[in-house]
Amino acid sequence: MSSSTLSPTGSISNVSQVAALVNGLSRLPRKANLLWYLVLGGLFLDAYSNAALGAGLSPMIKELGLSSTQVGVLTATAPAVAILFNPIGGWLAARIGRVKPLIAAKAIAAIGAVLTATAGGFGEVWFGRGLVGVAYGIDFAVAMALLAEYTPAKLRGRLNLWQSVWYVATTVNLGLTLVFFQLDAGVGIWRWSVGSAGAFAIALLVLQLLFLVESPSWLAAKGRLAEAAVSLRRIYGFQVTPGTTNGPDPATEQKIGFRHAGVLFRKPYLPRTFLSTAISLTQSMQYFAVGWYLPVISLAIFGQAFQTATLGSMIFNIAGIIGGALSAYFGRKIGLRTSSAIGYAFAFAILLVMGLGFGKLPIAVGFLLPFLFIFFHSAGPGANGKSIAALSYRSDIRTLGTGVTGMLGSFGSVIGLYVFPQIKESMGLGPTIALLAVVPFLGLVSCLIVRWDPTRSGVDPDDETIDLKLGSA
Repeated sequence: MSSSTLSPTGSISNVSQVAALVNGLSRLPRKANLLWYLVLGGLFLDAYSNAALGAGLSPMIKELGLSSTQVGVLTATAPAVAILFNPIGGWLAARIGRVKPLIAAKAIAAIGAVLTATAGGFGEVWFGRGLVGVAYGIDFAVAMALLAEYTPAKLRGRLNLWQSVWYVATTVNLGLTLVFFQLDAGVGIWRWSVGSAGAFAIALLVLQLLFLVESPSWLAAKGRLAEAAVSLRRIYGFQVTPGTTNGPDPATEQKIGFRHAGVLFRKPYLPRTFLSTAISLTQSMQYFAVGWYLPVISLAIFGQAFQTATLGSMIFNIAGIIGGALSAYFGRKIGLRTSSAIGYAFAFAILLVMGLGFGKLPIAVGFLLPFLFIFFHSAGPGANGKSIAALSYRSDIRTLGTGVTGMLGSFGSVIGLYVFPQIKESMGLGPTIALLAVVPFLGLVSCLIVRWDPTRSGVDPDDETIDLKLGSA
């Protein structure tokens, strides 16, 4: 039976046929849609946990008496740990499936949030943020791969919705922080902000434990056709039966491990890995340097009042929500690579104007520029690096690909979070923002050099035959 003639009530014999069944859908059934958003909820938690520290950073510094070096270390800890755990999460998901690492990540996130919220000093906060980084690293590598495997080809642009969810989570955290402020939480307001992330983690842990279904593509790639058929029925309602496998024998199949990472840097994967890594690296650098510090920018624009600066940050994040939602539309209409290039071009111009004119522009323009930066960032490259990675590799090495490229891209977060405060300290906020314009420029060049776009290639990675030893088709 060929994948092109496969019936939703026939039998499945390999991963290509499973992928063909899913790709034949024009929309997701209700159950599949609920599962899709449940996985996306993990990315909401990742964003919320990151924002939780930023929203209460000033009160935490005051309460714990932190130095500028300690602040830089704390803000960079989670993404730095994620550098290590992106590939570890990808490796785990390649070996034991997608669901178990996702659930483990929620448990780790909950513990990290509780430890941070109850910390009495720098060391405890640092350890708690390290656990948050472990969860963040595992979750992003695995969740994007599972979303790609749940999603039909016609709907792949919706993977970019994770970007809108990121800003929704940030805005929700800022809003709750304002509520805690109104309740007179005092300098301990940061503890409430971080602790609320633990509550979200526990709720999500329970829901994912009860309802998540293993990826049928991963099961089929492992030769576990009976389980793949069960997953297809539970997710999509397909009444398929397991056929005679012509894929790997579960008893003798080659286990995917870090030693196979070299295949990501050979044809046909090399340009795909380069582009997804370049976009992930540059977009995270510009976001974490500018977007994560929006409260600081808000203070400079709107004054020193905590409420005003927080409301300003929320308004900026609305631009991210809108842009992230539209990125799914732009990805479908013009492709992920082209929408990234356009977003970078606008971000480059905006950062130059915003930096060179900082402190001299009318307040309306000073407000509008960061708003537009967040919009074009989220509508373009903000989502696309991770989406391209999730859509560019076949099922058995997909999480290895998202993990390794996520690890490389996380260096941008560390650079943005740790180096930015140091540069700002010596140069000032305006010149630092102008200097950062080089980042989207490099991202734009990368998009112009590499022509790969998984939404425009006509290639289904699960139909490609790749030698894991030689990396050739």
